Amino acid sequence: MNKPVSLDQYEVGYDIPAAIGMNEADIQTPCLILDLDALERNVKKMGDYAKAHGMRHRSHGKMHKSVDVQKLQESLGGAVGVCCQKVSEAEVFVRGGIKDVLVSNQVRHPAKIDRLARLPKLGSRIIVCVDDLDNVAELSAAAEKHGTELEVFVEIDCGAGRCGVTTTQDVVAIAKAVDAAPGLKFTGIQAYQGAMQHMDSYADRKAKLDAAIAMVEDAVQGLKANGLEPELVSGGGTGSYYFESNSGVYNELQCGSYAFMDADYGRILDENGQRIDRGEWENALFILTSVMSHAKADKAIVDAGLKAQSVDSGLPVVFGRDDVEYVKCSDEHGVVSDPAGVLKVNDKLRLVPGHCDPTCNVHDWYVGVRNGKVEALWPVSARGKAF
Repeated sequence: MNKPVSLDQYEVGYDIPAAIGMNEADIQTPCLILDLDALERNVKKMGDYAKAHGMRHRSHGKMHKSVDVQKLQESLGGAVGVCCQKVSEAEVFVRGGIKDVLVSNQVRHPAKIDRLARLPKLGSRIIVCVDDLDNVAELSAAAEKHGTELEVFVEIDCGAGRCGVTTTQDVVAIAKAVDAAPGLKFTGIQAYQGAMQHMDSYADRKAKLDAAIAMVEDAVQGLKANGLEPELVSGGGTGSYYFESNSGVYNELQCGSYAFMDADYGRILDENGQRIDRGEWENALFILTSVMSHAKADKAIVDAGLKAQSVDSGLPVVFGRDDVEYVKCSDEHGVVSDPAGVLKVNDKLRLVPGHCDPTCNVHDWYVGVRNGKVEALWPVSARGKAF
């Protein structure tokens, strides 16, 4: 089992970017920092929302990949468990004490299936997604071999165009096979519409979810007609959770990015046409970066380049300032436009990453900050667990 991390063995500037009690100004950069007040407000707000709407919230671990953040989401926000995308990622959370784990993906390689089937022995409920009848037999054989039970969601492709079946007939056929298979339990439906989460327009997102909800409703009716009423209907993300929670068919949400927020999600609009990072959620995650050169009068060079972040969803945004702009990056350098020359060497900037999930995955630590002091140092527990 995973043990609590002892920081005594680590050296600031070599192993870790900061020490508890350190001033924020002394944190080594580039690194990830968490505004703990904002993070806690986000987590509590989502928890209160889910409770008020009678929904379970299974927070998405692929976003933060941190046992510590997950435990905060459970203790403060009432999250019932975690979603993971890979078996090794799921195992990190199981070993870290998380008791309800969904692998919201397909597991097909024999070695991965075997490892998955062993996880319930560590004391956690394990659910996995299936979209192929052949996978049912594979999972059943592994569960029987290890004397465990795996629960199964039949995955519906409700618009993302990735994994999942598209007809009620296929949903029912797979659910029947699961129900009849030794070592497996049919638990419900996975129906996450990922393709629309970042669409700017609220109306456009709603139209996509209306179509998804219709598919899911039809599948649920088909299952009920065959005596297979799903216990859980799971889906919903930061860009859509209000649709699923008011659908009358979903009962579990899978929101992840709401806790940290990023620049790409921040740009989408709520029902009133307001950006969601200016009212609905707060930016809690930042790349802390330092100015390392200002040899050019109109630009500052910072130490957060490509190796400190993912730019697949766009460049980071300098938080809380409109006088400077992050405009370009290479491996180790970021270029910040500074037309008035307001920055100086060793100044620090908070950057809101374009895409939080892959950005978190290139760092080893979160530095939790409150009132200008380092309060927490949390490992990115599942970093690199991609198999």
